[in-house]
Amino acid sequence: MTFYKTVFCFALGAITAQPAVAETPASLSMNGVSGLIDMPSAEQQSDGTLSIARSAFGPTARTTLSFQITPRLSGSFRYSSIKNWGSSTAPSTLFDRSFDLRYQLLTEGRYLPNLTIGMQDFIGTGVFSGEYVVATKSLGPKLKLTAGLGWGRLGSYNAIGAPFGARSLVAVGLGGNLRTGEWFKGDVAPFGGIEYVVSDKISLKAEYSSDIYRVESGLRKTFDRKTPINFGAEYRTKTGAKLGLYSLYGDKIGFTLSFQLDPFRSPTGGQAGPGPLPVRPSSAAQGWSDATVVTAFDLTRLRDQTQAILAKDGIVIEALAVTATTAEIRIRNSQIDNAPQAIGRSARALATVMPASVRSFEIVPVKQGIGLSKVVIARSDLEDLQFDADQAAQSRARAQILPALGPMPAEALRGQGLYPKLNYGLAPYVATSLFDPNAPLQADLGLRFSARYDIAPGLFLSGALTKKLAGTIDSKRLSNSIARHKVRSDAALYATQGDPALETLTLAWYAKPSGSLYTRVTAGYLEAMYAGLSTEVLWQQVNKPYALGLELNYVKQRDFDQRFGLQSYSSLNGHISGYYDLRNGFQAQLDVGRYLAGDVGATLSLDREFANGMRVGAFVTKTSMSAKEFGEGSFDKGIRIDLPLAWFLGRPTQKTSSLVLRPITRDGGAKLNVNGRLYDTIRSNQQSELDGAWGRFWK
Repeated sequence: MTFYKTVFCFALGAITAQPAVAETPASLSMNGVSGLIDMPSAEQQSDGTLSIARSAFGPTARTTLSFQITPRLSGSFRYSSIKNWGSSTAPSTLFDRSFDLRYQLLTEGRYLPNLTIGMQDFIGTGVFSGEYVVATKSLGPKLKLTAGLGWGRLGSYNAIGAPFGARSLVAVGLGGNLRTGEWFKGDVAPFGGIEYVVSDKISLKAEYSSDIYRVESGLRKTFDRKTPINFGAEYRTKTGAKLGLYSLYGDKIGFTLSFQLDPFRSPTGGQAGPGPLPVRPSSAAQGWSDATVVTAFDLTRLRDQTQAILAKDGIVIEALAVTATTAEIRIRNSQIDNAPQAIGRSARALATVMPASVRSFEIVPVKQGIGLSKVVIARSDLEDLQFDADQAAQSRARAQILPALGPMPAEALRGQGLYPKLNYGLAPYVATSLFDPNAPLQADLGLRFSARYDIAPGLFLSGALTKKLAGTIDSKRLSNSIARHKVRSDAALYATQGDPALETLTLAWYAKPSGSLYTRVTAGYLEAMYAGLSTEVLWQQVNKPYALGLELNYVKQRDFDQRFGLQSYSSLNGHISGYYDLRNGFQAQLDVGRYLAGDVGATLSLDREFANGMRVGAFVTKTSMSAKEFGEGSFDKGIRIDLPLAWFLGRPTQKTSSLVLRPITRDGGAKLNVNGRLYDTIRSNQQSELDGAWGRFWK
């Protein structure tokens, strides 16, 4: 799942979204942040909003991805291009990557305005760097006034002084430096503007810009900046997509197209699919006494009847054990994207099938053949709460979430036809290459044949083959890395020479030695660039928000054609990893260890996940590799996004569209890409995750 699928999800969300609410959200500027036209405003988007904006005027084009991290804090990643950057005899295009941060100091009240402090391009090469303090006040429901002070680029026109000292004209070098000593230094200049909301579809804007475009308009002559005044109009569709058209600096016409996704509002209004069964009262079920001995015939009949109900939801019974009073069922959920919903559907199926004497249901979700947790639900609670106004909270309060200890009891009956079993399929794939200066967006379309052979619980053989059908990935730009080992910077050679390619071919073994200890061993062709052995141990108590993991890998670099051949370079690498659930959807991860190139350091990741499955995060890695040896960017960093397709399509599926935006791929801080790491495998069925998603237990 790659860049194009993610963009498709944005477009699908805009097309299928429910009508906008009466309150119009803050509009986006040409920089893709809350703002006027080319200047920022003090407004923020609604909490959790993910937006993408494309803007252009004259030789300048910008694509910006923004995320409202908290109600007051937002961040943006921008990829910009400026044509005719070189000399008149040798014109070229400048490509630049930049990050922004904005924090709202005050929220608007009866007398106070919104007040926001922001930093633009604070960790890039500095081409677009600037800081600002800005206020926005609404005068009634239709009129908004904005006024601010800018530094850096935003303080370059009609400056009124330099209250905090001079700003050094430092060389940006490789980029990636915070340059904290330059923030809010140098000339400061005022900017401002007005927005008038004509209707829920149309708004008008005008602004006074404090950006003189010193390099673009002056030195490079990419356009003629005649006036600081910009004005224009924006049109908002019923679904929330917005198109803006502007007159810029008295010389150019510009436009902006933006889409916004609110994780708290489904684009489709909900999910279609089979509804839940009503809870069958135990008084209507077949009677058993507490002394009943469950025969093999009884167990087979109960398993098959339960499986017939669960099959409609894509749930497979891994195993079932029944006594006169208790039913323990292990389920493999391959379709429903919400773990508590799958548990709730399983409990209803048991209530429909099990004899009246069975008073307790123990439901164990299973992934990769191992039990993840045990959810214990009293049958009487299902009956009592089926029509309760507070059924979700009450059912969670009464349910127990316990460790899943070891294998099923010896008398348990396994599901039919699970081991050994072969599954295979053929599907299209899209591969992308981003941020190559010669061609910033390249893509290939092809077919992927994948197969998996389940040998026994926790033991399986899997692999994938790809064949390119068409595309544009054909980079002739070879790695210029001076790192001791080129472990990732030769990615273009793998992309162009691997056709057809053996993507992966691995044997994996998962086990659970105790209630809180998980293990994984994966051997074979682990990813496009490396083959070898990957081992992992994870300690995770089901009711704790933290976990600790250890991973150790020994790999050899694969040939560029991605067949069976190996190169001479080998790497012993691995990490000690700490995981912490910060609540409210925030998760932190710290990896400390040795990376593929032999450099030693740490990676810090912070993600926010929503109840619908959408996940947005960022990561940064610092290692013993120097900035000079690393090259452009100085150190590894990026943004990752997971978008649940069920939320967009309106039907149950566990598939996601995943995207990692790494400004540049270098050799420092590079980790092995191996499928099925333990924490991501088990976390959706640990207590903190189940608590956050329990609202769909009754759905």
